[in-house]
Amino acid sequence: MPPRLVLLCGTAFSGKSTVARSVAPSLAATIVSLDEINARRGLWGGDGIPVEEWIRTHAEASAETRALLTAGTSVVVDDTSSPRFLRDAWRALAADVEAQFTLLYLDIDQATIHARRTANQTSGGRQDVTDEVLTQHLAEFDPPHPDENAVYLSSVDPESGWAL
Repeated sequence: MPPRLVLLCGTAFSGKSTVARSVAPSLAATIVSLDEINARRGLWGGDGIPVEEWIRTHAEASAETRALLTAGTSVVVDDTSSPRFLRDAWRALAADVEAQFTLLYLDIDQATIHARRTANQTSGGRQDVTDEVLTQHLAEFDPPHPDENAVYLSSVDPESGWAL
């Protein structure tokens, strides 16, 4: 059976990392998190990162993913995956190494996103995102188009990571 590339897509605070941690064990997959790659590079997306740095992070994530898939290991990519050209690049990478591809879109409403951010600001469970970065991110987010055949998750249970 060929390895699978599962690409997560969703805004900040949509539950992507929770879903990644839930899905990965069932696929015996490795999680490739662009936030973790940024952290290793001393960057934090919540403060805003220049485009050229995102390009470097994406290149590193792609290289890690390609190596894992080539070795037969499935991968869950934890990222916002916006805009579409990034999703298309991941799809092409999967095709290039003959891996199966699944796009999971966490379609979470903005009221829930803002509520989760507020709860996070109180709990400190993860680093915050500045108001300016979150506003821009939500305004510019490019959700999957119908021809991308995404699997839609409209709500995520924070305990299990699965759609409700």
